[in-house]
Amino acid sequence: MRDVLECGRMPLASPPESGPYRVTLFFGPDPVDEQPHHVACVFNVKKRSWKAGIQVSVEIGTAQLSALAEQLGLSDRLSSCMRHIDPEQRADYEARVPDLFAQAVAWCKLDLQLDRGITQENQRLPAGELETELAAVMPTRTEYVLSYILTELDVADGGASPSSH
Repeated sequence: MRDVLECGRMPLASPPESGPYRVTLFFGPDPVDEQPHHVACVFNVKKRSWKAGIQVSVEIGTAQLSALAEQLGLSDRLSSCMRHIDPEQRADYEARVPDLFAQAVAWCKLDLQLDRGITQENQRLPAGELETELAAVMPTRTEYVLSYILTELDVADGGASPSSH
């Protein structure tokens, strides 16, 4: 894995491998009812063999998101990539980063669940599930996460955003 991210020359990374599934971010992150320290992203998931898709709510604790951001060196990496942005506009970009980071991490967590298999019914993946596995896999997803954020901010080259695929 590269230690230094090439900001303007980074190829668009695809979402984590989902095998036979087509996954689309529906909405989020939004606060989880009665769980003030959790956020959820909802994804539409369609397996090729299913007639219809399902919705999966992927919850993540805000403490885990903070720990993962620190582990990945997110702030430093993004700062170096956004230094060319007009300082008056930079605050707007930086304000979107936490939500985009949560989306990318939730996508990675969903991918872990899809690797295990999923039933064809709407479901919830609580914050405590796959927590250890997610922490272990995130270092291998660093470039995807950074690319996702920079592409959604329209900072990276690469055409369409990952969420439009």
